[in-house]
Amino acid sequence: MMDKQTAWINEQKIWDLLEEGRLKKNYREILKKASTAKGLSPLEAAALLQAPDNELWDEIFKTARRVKEEIYGHRIVLFAPLYISDYCINSCLYCGYHQQNQTKRRRLSQQEIENEVQLLEEMGHKRLAVECGEDPVNAPLDYILESIKTIYRVRKANGNIRRVNINIAATTIEDYRQLKAANIGTYILFQETYHRSTYEQVHPSGPKHDYDWHTTAFDRAMKAGIDDVGAGVLFGLYDYRFEILALLLHAAHLEEVFGVGPHTVSVPRLRAATGVDLSAFPLVTDQQFRKIVAIIRLALPYTGMILSTREEPSLRREVISLGISQVSAGSCTGVGGYSHRKNGVSQPQFEVADRRTMPQVLEELTADGYIPSFCTACYRQGRTGDRFMSLAKTGEIKKVCAPNAILTFQEYLLDYAPELTRIKGQAAIEKELRQLPPEIKDEVNARLQRINEGERDLYF
Repeated sequence: MMDKQTAWINEQKIWDLLEEGRLKKNYREILKKASTAKGLSPLEAAALLQAPDNELWDEIFKTARRVKEEIYGHRIVLFAPLYISDYCINSCLYCGYHQQNQTKRRRLSQQEIENEVQLLEEMGHKRLAVECGEDPVNAPLDYILESIKTIYRVRKANGNIRRVNINIAATTIEDYRQLKAANIGTYILFQETYHRSTYEQVHPSGPKHDYDWHTTAFDRAMKAGIDDVGAGVLFGLYDYRFEILALLLHAAHLEEVFGVGPHTVSVPRLRAATGVDLSAFPLVTDQQFRKIVAIIRLALPYTGMILSTREEPSLRREVISLGISQVSAGSCTGVGGYSHRKNGVSQPQFEVADRRTMPQVLEELTADGYIPSFCTACYRQGRTGDRFMSLAKTGEIKKVCAPNAILTFQEYLLDYAPELTRIKGQAAIEKELRQLPPEIKDEVNARLQRINEGERDLYF
């Protein structure tokens, strides 16, 4: 029997929505509504998901691009993952960290974390997502809390990490209160799959096997005062159409109970990893992946969408335009990965497909008309939770996103960029400045001058 805590994930309802959506033919009516950036109901999303022809999908993709720009403008936020421990007591069939893998496990010491952070700061990063396997003995909460303090403390020249997001296993309200007190940014937890029997199958043992405990983690986090949560599905474990509708029902549940949906949605695809048999899973194609990104953007226009280096550069370039607002760059997905990369060694959790350097990623973004952003201002200005959502839903958020992107990108260009990246970046800043309202442009120019003179961390 379905636990009452997760009654909002009703599998039969999802299949009924998909069937009803399949029979609907009012695609352009739905697209007209989507173009207003007010979101879509699960039924409307179900209809678009099953749109039959390429011409219609071209319209869907164009609408997703317009909606994304309406909400977020041209800025793309940069971040990097930081893996601190690969000890894990779960047996997840899709993960290179699963317990049965006979690999040498390790967790970073605080000195090793400091070394990793220094390397990330040398790349120009200001925002990290801390990743850690589930093991209460070898990587307890106290270790994670100490690691957060270390990350925030590290300074290398003008470098500092201004926002630490956390991706750790589902835990208790008390633990979430401690994470909140440690000044985390977003609490990230991927559902992996919302389909209960598939979930239990791919998590055969370990605490993560408990579907209801995992699926209600955001409820506990929000009760503990964490108002920014980051959702995600590992696409390729089950029918992607089912997963999208379940994700939308999860977002609706959070809005109904807490007044705010997920701050971000990640769209990772299943990738090769040590001890993982990809042939056992219903992997999604590139075209299906494009559809996933576009439909989530139209259904949840207010939500930041995150794309990792799991995807090839050419596909990343394409799907960024369909709805992505945050990307990782220069990423390593193994414990101590940045130090190992420097020394020519790596043991990743999964295979990375985009191995470009930070400058290479930034040059492509600017060539495509985006303004790279290292901004963390919303977190420090209290624009989180329902306050952020109110600004995002009205499109007002881009009025601070664009200026803050310009200011933080200028920091990067002065402190870290090679000459060619700096030239291209300055041109991108000048272009973005021309699009700002005069009353904002004057203040941005004044702050740019202060940055040029040596000040840092200026924001709106």
